[in-house]
Amino acid sequence: MKLQETLEKNQLLDFYRQMFLIRRFEEMSAEQYTLGNIRGFLHLYIGEEAIAVGAINSLLPQDYVVTHYRDHGHALAKGMDPNAVMAELFGKSTGCSKGKGGSMHLFDAEKRFMGGYAIVGGQLPLAVGLALASKYKKEDSLVMCFLGDGAINEGEFHESLNLASLWKLPVIFFVENNLYGMGAAVDQTLVFHDEIYKFARAYKMPTARVDGMDVMKVMEATKKAVESVRGGGGPYLIEAMAYRFRGHSMADPIEYRAKAEEERWKKKDPIVTFNKRFVSEKVATKKELDQLEKEIEEIVENAVKFADESPFPEPDALYEDVYGSK
Repeated sequence: MKLQETLEKNQLLDFYRQMFLIRRFEEMSAEQYTLGNIRGFLHLYIGEEAIAVGAINSLLPQDYVVTHYRDHGHALAKGMDPNAVMAELFGKSTGCSKGKGGSMHLFDAEKRFMGGYAIVGGQLPLAVGLALASKYKKEDSLVMCFLGDGAINEGEFHESLNLASLWKLPVIFFVENNLYGMGAAVDQTLVFHDEIYKFARAYKMPTARVDGMDVMKVMEATKKAVESVRGGGGPYLIEAMAYRFRGHSMADPIEYRAKAEEERWKKKDPIVTFNKRFVSEKVATKKELDQLEKEIEEIVENAVKFADESPFPEPDALYEDVYGSK
């Protein structure tokens, strides 16, 4: 199906804008990390942009998103301010978590982006809790919970799917299968690695697998899931097949992957292929896309400038935003 048979030109351009923003933001984050402006762990989303954009744009503003530590792309797709996100990576007080969370703990309650979480699988019970609260309060909102293939081996995955199905909660479990959990290939760690999406059937849950390198296919599959969940059908699981073009983190030299494999997947680059479709289907000209990319470059450069010029938190901020004090 041609692009404009699915969405209007402005919507399609916005998809491209969001994916390119995530890509450039991540590339700039890597650069700032090497300069020492970002410290700690940094997990990049490069190569998986189509998942965040296709999935999150299928939601309504009142819907919640909960995710893992590779969270920058989800945060930006949910509409978070690039300045606030970059400032958080820099550990500055103007960051979305006031400089106290860093890369793995982005948060924006107003946008209903309920955080990235550093513990593998730790976000799953929280997503179930949010979905339970939404159902209890009779809200017209659902929860989208992103997880990696590495989280399938965690007990929280099975406990969360079981409770979500038992209570018919409005939650979509979105598995981003990028084929590796840190440095281990999924076929080395999971017996049922070739059909992860079928795990959901054990919990009587509808499920689907989609090409995670194609933003339109991700959107189509997600809209079907959203319609089912919002209609009271209970939880849903989607497995998106993708590939991270960088290592697990900035500290990962990626010596465990074959170069031929990497090159094969790079031919499916979601941004490059989407750009080619725009031009070949005459949705937009190369000049229009180049101008859009230039605008994104400026946004990312301004985000770095904002973060660099922002102050670090004051020492007394250590005692703010805590549950209790002496």
